[in-house]
Amino acid sequence: MASSPATKATVAVDRTTALRHRVRVQQLDRAPGSATDPTDATVLDGGAQDTGPDGALWALALRGVAVTAADRPPTLAYAWTLRGAPHAYRRADLREVEHAVRPWSDADAAKRMFDAARPLKAAGIAPTQALAQVARAMREIVVQPTVKGDLSTALTAAMPEAYLRACRPCGTTHMYEQTFRLAALHAGLELDAGTSPPVLRRIPGWPSTRIGATTPAAPGTPFDLVRTTLHLLGPTTPQHVAAYLDSPVRDVTARWPSDAVAVDVDGRPSHVLAEDLDELVSAATLVGPAARLLGPYDPILQARDRDLLVPDQSRRSATWPVLGRPGAVLAGSEVVGTWRPRTSGGRLALVLDPWVPWDHALRAAVDEQHALLAAFRGVRQA
Repeated sequence: MASSPATKATVAVDRTTALRHRVRVQQLDRAPGSATDPTDATVLDGGAQDTGPDGALWALALRGVAVTAADRPPTLAYAWTLRGAPHAYRRADLREVEHAVRPWSDADAAKRMFDAARPLKAAGIAPTQALAQVARAMREIVVQPTVKGDLSTALTAAMPEAYLRACRPCGTTHMYEQTFRLAALHAGLELDAGTSPPVLRRIPGWPSTRIGATTPAAPGTPFDLVRTTLHLLGPTTPQHVAAYLDSPVRDVTARWPSDAVAVDVDGRPSHVLAEDLDELVSAATLVGPAARLLGPYDPILQARDRDLLVPDQSRRSATWPVLGRPGAVLAGSEVVGTWRPRTSGGRLALVLDPWVPWDHALRAAVDEQHALLAAFRGVRQA
């Protein structure tokens, strides 16, 4: 049962302890290759964003899972979910994930859909019902694996004007992008791993009764978005969770776990799940990994309290630019620089931007990560 944010006695921790806790919860301290099961990663509870060549599988590799970029584990599945981005999940969890990512209200659906909500409102169409209608149309169209462009063309012909926009870059009219993406999983459609442009296909065994269903999951049910985010990115606040999910703060606050415990992080009022409190406090004694080459969209970089992770404004701008994000070099629990890949002639080089002096041990650890990334991509280390 959810309630407003907890008002119990506040536990105080410093910034370093909070970040060390996130590192441990997200298993970034596991040794490379220590987990042979591709589904053995806690971040899959909330989905691992699969953007760019060092996306979801590299995020799993950094957390000890023995995978490479060429792997297509059948136990993993990909779908457009949070923020309309592709995410990897355990295939066995897809039905519960679809239920968890249903909008909680029309206001929530409208916020997730961005500018697509305006013409729908003008036409008297509720955003939740719009997603359901698009999902049903998608299901009818995608009988065989279908390239995104072909599906978009078919949807444009099938949907009323309120669902469509004139796209200047494309020079044509098509579906609003977020509506298109967010409806796909509700249609029982997954993304073919590694396809570009994306190919969508029906998820085997998907029940017809779930196509376009709109009843939201109750708070605390499996993969509850608020609870899972609070676990993976805590200590945090309803405002930061709402920003992460593209949801209204009101909806997040209404679903805030009743067992959330108040935590003060260097003067920042925050919360953590009661079950995570002991681990949070004990994280003060942790050191964390020597180095990790985090991908640009690594789960730990997705937290919206970016000033906690990277306090310096100029460095935050370098880590999260509007276009062309670099990867981040993590040492222990601190981001100490950025990296960008350069591949030529089957060899992978890194362009590094250290923010602080790197000692010999850190440079050796980064070099080891460079070798792991090259092996992951199936190229030689330059």
